[in-house]
Amino acid sequence: MFGLYGLGAGIGAGLAALGAGLGIGRIAGSATEAIARQPEAEGKIRGAMILAAVLIEGVALFGEVVCIILATSR
Repeated sequence: MFGLYGLGAGIGAGLAALGAGLGIGRIAGSATEAIARQPEAEGKIRGAMILAAVLIEGVALFGEVVCIILATSR
């Protein structure tokens, strides 16, 4: 039965990392386009981009921790 916990935890951790990577990639692309359209707002756009990336990484880290707890519990 431990094998299924490990499998579930591995899949969950992979999906958390995949979601975070896709989300941050979309944020970076949108921020780049926004800065290209409005160069004078670069500071505000960069700040919002960093805040959003940190929030996404926080959720991904929480998902990783939950998966590790799931994998090590019996």
